[in-house]
Amino acid sequence: MERRSPSITHVSWGRLVVEGVGEGKDFKLYPGGGRAWDWNETGTRHTPGIQPADVLELLDHGSQVIVLSLGMESRLRTCPETLDLMADRGVEVHLEETTAAVRRYNALAETTAVGGLFHSTC
Repeated sequence: MERRSPSITHVSWGRLVVEGVGEGKDFKLYPGGGRAWDWNETGTRHTPGIQPADVLELLDHGSQVIVLSLGMESRLRTCPETLDLMADRGVEVHLEETTAAVRRYNALAETTAVGGLFHSTC
């Protein structure tokens, strides 16, 4: 059986709750699980934004579609190189404000090998 991506059961400013993973501020989620997203691992900052290295883990875990949250106030950017990487791999990507990103991710998780990066503040 294919591994399902975990559902996000709660989203509010500074707090996400993920089924089977726990609660925290920022998460990397993918088919079969997820973990806290530590921006320091890849040098991610609001600008220039989500790094290619941030999405590689999602791809390595079999994500066929990726949802990138832009933060609750859409302040988190995405590096052009990150979008190029996903385009080169033929991966569908959605960039949305965090609450909209959570809704899209949860809907996709019902039927799709979806991964996502979720930022619960600005």
